[in-house]
Amino acid sequence: MKKTTLQPTPSISIRINFLVIFLLIAGFTYAQQATFKGKVFDEYQLPLMDVSVSDGTQTVYTDGDGNFSIEITAGTNVSIQFEQEGKSTFTETVNISEGETLEKYIILATSVQLEGAVIFQRVTEKPLNSISLDPAAMETSIGMTGGVAEMLGSLPSVSIGSELTSQYRVRGGNFDENLIYVNGIEIYKPQLIRSGEQEGLGFVNPAMTDAVNFSAGGWEAKYGDKMSSVLDIIYKRPKEFEATLEASLMGGSLTLGTGSKDRKFSGIVGARYQNRNLVLNTLDGESDFNPVYYDVQANLNYKFNSKWEVSFLGAMTESKFELVPKNRDTKFGTLDTPMSLTVFYDGNEEDRFATESASLTLRHTPNSKLDLIVDAFAFHSKEREYFDIHGAYLLNELDGEGNVMTTYDIGSQIDHARNNFDALVIGAQHRGRYKLDVNTDIEWGVKYQREDIRDLLSEWQYLDSTGYSIPNNYYPGVLDESDLMLNYQVNARNELASNRFSGYAQYTKKFFWGGSKVLVNGGVRATYWDFNEEFNISPRAQIAVKPDWDSEMTFRFNTGLYYQPPFYREVRRLDGSLNNEVKAQQSIHFILGHDYEFKMWNSPFKLTTEAYYKMFNDLNPYFVDNVRIRYTADNNAKGYGYGVDMRLFGEFVPGVDSWLSLSYARAFQNIDDRGNIPLPTDPRFKASIFFQDYMPILPSFKVNVNLVYASGLPNGAPPLTDPYDYQNYLTDYKRVDIGFIKEFINQNELKASGDFWRNFKELSLGIDLFNIFDIRNEISNTWVRDVNSSMIYGVPNRLTGRFINAKIRMKF
Repeated sequence: MKKTTLQPTPSISIRINFLVIFLLIAGFTYAQQATFKGKVFDEYQLPLMDVSVSDGTQTVYTDGDGNFSIEITAGTNVSIQFEQEGKSTFTETVNISEGETLEKYIILATSVQLEGAVIFQRVTEKPLNSISLDPAAMETSIGMTGGVAEMLGSLPSVSIGSELTSQYRVRGGNFDENLIYVNGIEIYKPQLIRSGEQEGLGFVNPAMTDAVNFSAGGWEAKYGDKMSSVLDIIYKRPKEFEATLEASLMGGSLTLGTGSKDRKFSGIVGARYQNRNLVLNTLDGESDFNPVYYDVQANLNYKFNSKWEVSFLGAMTESKFELVPKNRDTKFGTLDTPMSLTVFYDGNEEDRFATESASLTLRHTPNSKLDLIVDAFAFHSKEREYFDIHGAYLLNELDGEGNVMTTYDIGSQIDHARNNFDALVIGAQHRGRYKLDVNTDIEWGVKYQREDIRDLLSEWQYLDSTGYSIPNNYYPGVLDESDLMLNYQVNARNELASNRFSGYAQYTKKFFWGGSKVLVNGGVRATYWDFNEEFNISPRAQIAVKPDWDSEMTFRFNTGLYYQPPFYREVRRLDGSLNNEVKAQQSIHFILGHDYEFKMWNSPFKLTTEAYYKMFNDLNPYFVDNVRIRYTADNNAKGYGYGVDMRLFGEFVPGVDSWLSLSYARAFQNIDDRGNIPLPTDPRFKASIFFQDYMPILPSFKVNVNLVYASGLPNGAPPLTDPYDYQNYLTDYKRVDIGFIKEFINQNELKASGDFWRNFKELSLGIDLFNIFDIRNEISNTWVRDVNSSMIYGVPNRLTGRFINAKIRMKF
C-alpha cells in the first residue's frame, strides 16, 4: 500500500502565513500599548456613569463609580474624547510611554446650552454646606489619634480640647451629637470610655480613606439624627497593588490594597497598633501606663457586571488600658493664694473596650438614572471598666517660693468600679437615587435597626477627711462622727431591647434664576423608637446661589429641624435606673454662608464665612468629665447657640494647601426655667492654623504646623451637684505641633534609582514635635473638699507636655 504524505494546500499555507504575520503584528502592537485610566466626575464631584471614552478607534464606558480604563497606542499623541448627553464634551490629549499607566480625574460640567443647567466650580468644598478634607494631608498630619480628629480640630467650628481624644465638639454640642458614616454606614463608639488616655486611635483609618466630607450643621435629610455635625467617609477602591507601611515611637500601621485586571474586584485592608505610654508619661504625677490599641479593617468590593455590585466593610478594634498610679503633685490657685495637692496612690485600673462591626452592601444600577442600594449591618461592643484606687492626699497653701505654709486638710479617697457593658446593634437599610433629568435628583431611604444592650453598673466613691466620711450632702457642723457614708454610689443591672425605624426623602434641583445659578435641596426625615414610643418628623432645606458677577461668589442658606433620639446613655439616670419617658432632643438650625474664591500671590484662595443660630428644645442636661458624659435623663432644659465661623483656604505656598480658621460662638442652656447659663461645652473664641511649607531649594524637605488657641471650657461641676453653683472656666487651650518630613522617594520629583529602590513609590522620614512650647493645658478638675470649711477646690487635671516622635513611612 502506497504511503501518502499530506502537503498543505496553497490556501492553507497562505492562511498559516497570515496567521503568523497577524500574531507578530498583534504582539508588536501589544508591546506598544499603554494604559489610560481614571475617574469621571460631574461639577459636584459626584461620579458619572456611562460616559463614553473614545480614542477614535475604540470606545469604553465608565462604570457606576465613574471609573474607566482604555488601552491606547504608546509613544504618540492620542486624543481621548469624553462624552455624555447633557454634559459638555471634553478632549484630553495624552502621550504615554510603552507599558506605562497614566491616571487622571476628569470633570464634565453640565452643558450651558441646556436650559436650567447650573455649573458650580468646586475645588475644596461641596456646595451644600460641607467641607472636603484631603486624605493625603490626614496621613501626614501631626497627631496621636489617627489624623481625622486633628484635621477636624483645625476647622473653625470644631473644638477638640484634648490631644489625646479622637472625639470632638461642634458649635457648642457635646461628643454624642456627631454623626460618623463610613461608606454610608453609621459608626458607633464605645460607651464607657471616660478619658482620652483610654481611647487610642479613632475609628477612621486615613491610609484607607478616599474622600472626607464634613458638615457643621444644616445638612441634608439623607443624613441621620444628631444635633451638631456629620462626618462622611468613603474608603478607597484600589485598581492595582499598593502598600503603605508606617512605624513610629508610638506604634505603626500596614495597609494593603489591590484590584483585579478585569476591574471587577478591589480590596483594601489596614491594620494599626498604638501604645502611647511614652507620651502619657509627660502627664502630671508618676504612674505606670500600658495603653494598647489595635484594629484591623477591610473594605472589599466585587462587581459582577456594570449593573450589580457587592461590597463588604468590616472592622475589629480593641483598646486595653492599664494604670498603676503612684503619686501626684499638682500646683494650682492664684498668685495671691497658691496651693498644691499632693496625692499618694495605691491600687490599679484595668479597662478593655472591644468592638466589631460589619456591613454587606448590594448595589444595583440598572441604568445611568437609577441607583439602588441595600445594606445589612451589625455592631457589637463589649466593654469592661475595673478599678480600685486609693489616694491619700494633702491640701496645702504655698508661699511665694512654692514652700508649704499651711496644710488645710489631710484625707483619703477610694474609687471603685466594676462596670460591664455589652451592646449589639443589627439592622438593614435601603437607599435610592433617581435622576429625573440632568438637573434634578430625588433620593430616598428607609432603615430598621434592633438594639440589645446589657449594662452591669457598680461604682462608688468614698471620701475621708481626718477620720470623717464625707457624704454627698455634707454641710459643715452637722456631720456625725459615727456616720459612714459614701460620697456617691451607683448600682444597676439593666437590659434594654428596642427597635428603631427611620426614613427620608429629598429633592435636588439646579436651574438658572436670571443670570444666577441656583441649587436647591429640600427633604424630610422621620424616626420612631419603640422604647419611648416617640415619632418625629424633621424637615430640612438648603439653597445655594452663585450670582453672575465678575467675582466668584456663592451664597448659601440652610435650615432644618434636627432631632436626636436618645441612645442608651441618654436614658440612664444618674442613679443608674432607666427612664423610658426621655424624648429626643431638638435643635433648629439657621445657617447663612458665603464663599469667595479669588487669586492672591498668583495662587487660588477661598474665604468661607458662616453665621448661624440654633434653638434647643427638650435638652437633656449632662455633666462632662474629661470625655465621659453623664446625663440626668430628663428633658427639663432648653437653650440656644450662635456664632460666626471664618476659614481662609488656599496655597500660601505654591502646590500645598493651608488654612487659617477663626470663630466666635456661644451656647447656653436654661434648666427648669432658672435662667441661662453656659452649656458645659460652650466654645467662645477659637483661632487655628494648619500650614504646610517646603524649602524652595530643597522641596523634598517639608514642614507641617498645627496651631490652636481656644477659650477654656466651663469646668463643670462635681457629680450630683448643682451646675448653677459652678460657673468658672478652665484656662485657655494653647498648643503648637510641628512636623518635619524628609522625602527620599516620591511619585513626582524624586524617582527611585536602582533595582531595589524602584520597589518604593514613597520613602520618607519624619520628626513630630508635640506641644513644642510645653504648655500644660487643662482637661477637667479633680474636686477636693475641705472638711474644715464649705470650700470645694477644683484641682486641674493637666494634659500632656512636650514630646518628640520619630516615624518612617514607605509606599510600594
